[in-house]
Amino acid sequence: MMREESTQKWMSRVLEAIVETSRDHLLITDHEGYIRLVGDSSYEIYGIGKEELLGKNVIELEKRKVFSPSVTRKVMDAKTPQTIMQEIPGGRKLMVTAFPVWNEDGSMHSIISYSHDLTEIMELKRRYEGLTEQLKQFETEIEELREKHQEGFVAVSQPMQAIERLIKKVAAVDSTVLILGESGVGKNVIAKEIHRNSRRAGGQFVEINCGSIPEGLLESELFGYEAGSFTGAAKQGKQGIIEMANQGTLLLDELGELPLTLQAKLLKVIQEKRLQRVGSTQYRDVDFRLIAATNRDLEKMVKEGKFRQDLYFRLNVVPIQVPPLRNRPEDIAALLKRVVRSLNERYGMDKRLEPAVTHALMQYEWPGNVRELENVLERMVVTADEDVITSQHLPAEIRLAGEEQAAMEPSLATSKMSLREALEQVEEKWLRYASEHCRTTGEIAEFLGISQPSVVRKLQKYRIRSS
Repeated sequence: MMREESTQKWMSRVLEAIVETSRDHLLITDHEGYIRLVGDSSYEIYGIGKEELLGKNVIELEKRKVFSPSVTRKVMDAKTPQTIMQEIPGGRKLMVTAFPVWNEDGSMHSIISYSHDLTEIMELKRRYEGLTEQLKQFETEIEELREKHQEGFVAVSQPMQAIERLIKKVAAVDSTVLILGESGVGKNVIAKEIHRNSRRAGGQFVEINCGSIPEGLLESELFGYEAGSFTGAAKQGKQGIIEMANQGTLLLDELGELPLTLQAKLLKVIQEKRLQRVGSTQYRDVDFRLIAATNRDLEKMVKEGKFRQDLYFRLNVVPIQVPPLRNRPEDIAALLKRVVRSLNERYGMDKRLEPAVTHALMQYEWPGNVRELENVLERMVVTADEDVITSQHLPAEIRLAGEEQAAMEPSLATSKMSLREALEQVEEKWLRYASEHCRTTGEIAEFLGISQPSVVRKLQKYRIRSS
């Protein structure tokens, strides 16, 4: 008998110690909800000492808003374990879990609840979410600044991403770069990117189009001239384009148009890093990074004797072949977004493209490449009266191209399907197209004019994997 009483006292003391030392606040009631045991942390949690809580009923305390709500009362009602978020005086949040304890006959013996203060965790979570949102905003602003600073360089497609990587490599050295590609693909933009990322970024970026200046004036524009060297020359003489690029970067655009006579003189300047102005016998040292660009086939011109082979080898150190816009449709969506934003900022407008217009512009072949895209968008932005640019604002050639493409596709009217099936077919087609040309579900949502959750749900429906 003494042994049994001693064991009961021992177990009672251990139970009290568990309640008092538990990291989670423990509270034990009988089957009617009267508090029998409570931890010393009750005042810290509820603002009420354990002596005041002992013997009180949880239903009464719930009415006094000490517990809001009472998880013990929920267990009494449901006869099953319960977990709730509980608000206590002072605005603190607790996660409370309670379990019923059963007698051998199946009746409820008692209820044990564990309370864990989540106030600090929830505050940390709120701060983390705030910082995450702020970081996203910073990333957006940085990306916008980067796009503005790049002055039109867009690299979404794999070929342009490869060019972007090559730009970073060649920018670190002074190697001559030869940029090849159709007219309007953005060769001068790439040249500016090389200069901006190079050690010569503090110097001038000087550009000259060799095909836009008459042959008789091109030599004096390139090399400069001394006073009185020819009729009409300035009295003080003039510095040439090459001298202006000293310590900077010189872009010779449309180099294929350079006359053979000037090709020899340019080769000498490249080799010796010095030049003579027209009408002068003195040499001037020049230190510049040379970038050449052309839409001509220089190898073919060399074979035809229209371009010096030795100059070609001098220029063709690091060639960069820029693909036409029609071969990199992934870049079109990014270009549309960048150009429209740039035009809105320039003219103080708030124009935007409706999805049908974006679709039509992404389907167009763009024979004039990026330059044509920029001109078309500017025309629509400045002439549209409404903020939303619709299909009626599209140039005739783009609308006609879209109609011809649509005529080549099989008509839905000839197929035996319900309206619902036809709509789903169109929806799936648009989703597949958007997922191929957009990088994120957010961009797909913006492109299609629907919410991001809708995009995610529809991609799952049609088993489309977003890029």
